[in-house]
Amino acid sequence: MTPGTRLGPYEITAPIGSGGMGEVYRARDTKLGRDVAIKILPPAFASDANRMPVSSAKLGCSLP
Repeated sequence: MTPGTRLGPYEITAPIGSGGMGEVYRARDTKLGRDVAIKILPPAFASDANRMPVSSAKLGCSLP
């Protein structure tokens, strides 16, 4: 994903890191005006609700 890509109200600004659980990007929440982290899961995780990292999905905090 490249800077400027839009996912709903989020605009990707920079990559943060990647690993076995997917890729993480810094993004701007254009509705709330804050920076957030967006995790893009690999297809194997995205299609299996039992493998979804629920604790990550429940965390809703902004980045410094």
